Amino acid sequence: MASPFLGEMLGTMTLIVLGDGVVAGALLKRSKGEAMGWIGITAGWAFATLAGVFVANAAGSADAHINPAVTIGAAFHTGDYSKLATYLPAQFLGAFLGAAIVWLHYLPHWAATPEKDLKLAVFCTGPAIRDARANMISEVVATFVLVFTIAALVTSTVGSSGGFPRGVAPYLVAMLVWGIGLSLGGTTGYAINPARDLGPRLAHAVLPIAGKGSSDWGYALIPVAGPAVGAILAGLFVRMLGM
Repeated sequence: MASPFLGEMLGTMTLIVLGDGVVAGALLKRSKGEAMGWIGITAGWAFATLAGVFVANAAGSADAHINPAVTIGAAFHTGDYSKLATYLPAQFLGAFLGAAIVWLHYLPHWAATPEKDLKLAVFCTGPAIRDARANMISEVVATFVLVFTIAALVTSTVGSSGGFPRGVAPYLVAMLVWGIGLSLGGTTGYAINPARDLGPRLAHAVLPIAGKGSSDWGYALIPVAGPAVGAILAGLFVRMLGM
């Protein structure tokens, strides 16, 4: 039953359950983790990435991208676009399912939380200062750093003699996601993953969340297009370097 589609779907679902889950724990009222702050949220997303990679591998995806930006970056790096049709739908579906699980897990806390913006923030990203051009640049830069550095990590763990063992790579990627969150995430909430933002945003729109407000579709293009552009640029840059 294991397959690349199942691996990417379950891996991305795990990423969102733990990633959106830590945001819910930090923001929703009467959660024991309420007000844990940015350090806790960024750490939670790092651990979510680690868990998602392991689940994706175990369920049949040797690549364990769990992020359309990583898949797109790899395609532009290698010139092989064949995995896009399998990986991207799986990632978006997994992200939607993961968000639905978070909604169910925190079910009584939605009604206990009056702030509509906090409920939305559990599911998707939003800018600290709303400026479309600057927000787009932030997502492009953060995703470029993600995809380019993952390529460097893969080179160090797989492509070079004397490098780190392959099994260390997921831990290094998790540390990278933590670092991006701490250093570059303060502007837009570092989507750096189109599925991570769009799938849960769709879930927010359709689920019967108590007292929810708008899903902010006016902003929704930026956390999808920005990571895609950053991934393409990173993939082409890695290809140019011959990594």
